[in-house]
Amino acid sequence: MIKKLWITLVFGIAFLSSYSQKLNVTKLDSLFRAMDEKNVFMGSIAISKNGNLIYSNSIGKADIATNENLSFKTKYRIGSTTKTFTSALVFKAIENRKITLNQTIEEFFPTIENSEKITIEMLLKHRSGIADFLTADDFANGYTEAKSKEEMIAIISKLKSDFNPNSKAAYSNSNYYLLTVILEEIYNKSYQALLNEQIVKPLKLRDTYFGGKINLQNNECYSYHFSDKWEKDTEGDTSVPLGAGGIVSNPNDLTIFIKNLFKGEIITLESLKTMTQIQDKYGMGIFELPFYDKKGFMHRGSIDSFGSVLCYFPDENLAIAITSNGAIYDKKKVLIAALSNYFNKPYKIIFEPFKPNQEDLDKYVGDYMSLSYPRTIAITKNNTNILANFSDQSVLSIEPVEKNKFENLWEGSKIEFKPSTKEMIFEENGEKFIFSKK
Repeated sequence: MIKKLWITLVFGIAFLSSYSQKLNVTKLDSLFRAMDEKNVFMGSIAISKNGNLIYSNSIGKADIATNENLSFKTKYRIGSTTKTFTSALVFKAIENRKITLNQTIEEFFPTIENSEKITIEMLLKHRSGIADFLTADDFANGYTEAKSKEEMIAIISKLKSDFNPNSKAAYSNSNYYLLTVILEEIYNKSYQALLNEQIVKPLKLRDTYFGGKINLQNNECYSYHFSDKWEKDTEGDTSVPLGAGGIVSNPNDLTIFIKNLFKGEIITLESLKTMTQIQDKYGMGIFELPFYDKKGFMHRGSIDSFGSVLCYFPDENLAIAITSNGAIYDKKKVLIAALSNYFNKPYKIIFEPFKPNQEDLDKYVGDYMSLSYPRTIAITKNNTNILANFSDQSVLSIEPVEKNKFENLWEGSKIEFKPSTKEMIFEENGEKFIFSKK
């Protein structure tokens, strides 16, 4: 028995290392050790290749009051990463001929503005124009109290549309809340039941479910924000976001889910192709994630002080999931470090971000035009960040990297200012454009 166990262990180590040859585990370990020592991040990561776990780590506390550590088994609220699950359920319903992409929503929500023009597809792609319910006065102080579907639909119905349906795209939690209600009505089942039946049980996900009140006894954790020390955050009631942000999971389960999604084990590959078509930077419950010459897909989320990001690179069969219950060092920087590690790209670990002075920021402010770029960009400042306001009314927040240089890691956008010549170099998806200040 002992001999058999030893052989199994040796085989397992050899099997794991064969998939880890592109990953510098020591360097990645050092990042998490440094984040733990500097007390700037609490959370977990899982990286899988071809469906095999090749790296995992957890640092920080599940409950600071009892000094309970986070672990591989800890479960987190994943916020808007829930939307990828919801989108998969919608496509499953389409495959089951319960609904169609071009079906309008007035039969479900006659009180919502433009419901006779808004389609299921527009909800999925954030092109409905329906305002985000989190902007409503009802949630000015958060959402710690439960809301019924009737209450939520009434709140959303009171909101003025942000734009005409399908004229542009803008992120709105309302879209996925309404998709959840549609799913529940056409199946006459709860979102939780649909999630269990169509995703959790078929994939044998052990740690994924629709969340309720946080339960430490069930390997869940509290979330924390940082002032002079970590302070426990309030708990949002998951009846408010529903399928827009209510799932609880952990990184290992998330990598299993995304791998199976892209392998056609949840919805068909034809449905997946439709789901991952990008228009105005939006897919259907998923976004594109370019990384150098690699093409991945991702979604990220936040709820209370929890954060999550889930990504998949189809050509490499590579999945990375990061969850946090407290972060000063942003999870997107952890993701960039993990991707850079795997793809052998250079990256810097900087815990103290560069802070430009206000005099420098004032030099950047103004309107910029380019003969080779279709939109004017108005630069304004917001604390130490700058905002790139495009003429189509979209706004991009750009964070400082070093003097005169800013970037948004999620969007793959970079800006370099040249105050002496009143020029700005704007990089978008690897392509550079030179702008002149008016």
